[in-house]
Amino acid sequence: MDREKITLSGAQETMLATLYGRAIDSRSPNSVLHDDEADRLVRRIDYDFRKTGMSRTSAIGVAIRARQLDDWTAEFLAGHPEATVLHLACGLDTRVHRLGPPPSVRWIDVDYPEVLALRERLLPRPPGDYRTIGASVTDEGWLEEVPADRPTMAVFEGLTMYLRKEDGRRLIQRITGHFPEGQLVFDCYGTLGIRLQKLVPAVRNAGATLYWGVDDPHEIESWHEGLTCLDALRSVDMPYLDRLPAAGRLGMRIMAHIPVLRDVGHLLRYRF
Repeated sequence: MDREKITLSGAQETMLATLYGRAIDSRSPNSVLHDDEADRLVRRIDYDFRKTGMSRTSAIGVAIRARQLDDWTAEFLAGHPEATVLHLACGLDTRVHRLGPPPSVRWIDVDYPEVLALRERLLPRPPGDYRTIGASVTDEGWLEEVPADRPTMAVFEGLTMYLRKEDGRRLIQRITGHFPEGQLVFDCYGTLGIRLQKLVPAVRNAGATLYWGVDDPHEIESWHEGLTCLDALRSVDMPYLDRLPAAGRLGMRIMAHIPVLRDVGHLLRYRF
C-alpha cells in the first residue's frame, strides 16, 4: 500500500498530533476511544509523528476529550434522530465513523478544501446522508449551504483556541442564529493555557499560534438570546482519568488543587 505524503503546517499540521494521540490510545487494551480507524490512518501516512511530541499521557488525554464530545453528540442524536450534525474543522477526525449515525441524520463535515481532499483519499466515505463543505469556518457564506430545517448539533474540537475571540463570537452567533434549536459542544483553553502554548509540543513544533482563551463559560451565554451553558467540564474533572498512567494521574491531582491551573482547559456544552 502506498503511503500518503503529508505537507501541512501551522494549525492544520496539529490535526496530525490529535490523530496520532487517538491511534496510540487505540493500541491499548484499556483504550478510551477504540479509534481503530485512526490507527489505520497513521500507518497510511508518510509523516514523522515524533514531531508531535505525543506521550502516552497526552494521547489518552486526547482520547478522553474526544470520547466526551462523542458521548454528548450521541446523547443529542438519541433525542433527535433526524438532526443535523455540523462537524466544524473536522480535519482527519473519524467522529462520523466512530458514532455511525443512522441514515436519518444529516452529517456535514466542514474544513478547508485541501483537508477534505485528503480525507477523501484516506478515509472511507460514511454511509447515509453525509456531506462535506470546503471552507474556512470563519468564512461568512458557507453556512447558507446548510438547510436550517432540523435541530442541530455543532461539534468542534481543537478549533476555538486557533480563532481570535471576535471570530469565535461571530461563528457562534451565526450558528445559533441560523438553526431553530440545538447544542454546541467544544473544547477550549483558559487564558493561562494560551499563555503557556509554547509548552505544547504539537503547537510549538507545527509553528501554530493560539489566540482565544475562555475563562468564564457563562460569558458566551450573552452572545445569543436563549444560549445556555449546560456543562463546563474542567480537564481535571473529566471521566476516564483513571486510564492515565500513574504519573499522569498524579499530575492531574496536583493541578486540581492549584486554582490557577485547574481552569486551564474546559469542555463546554450549550443549548440554544
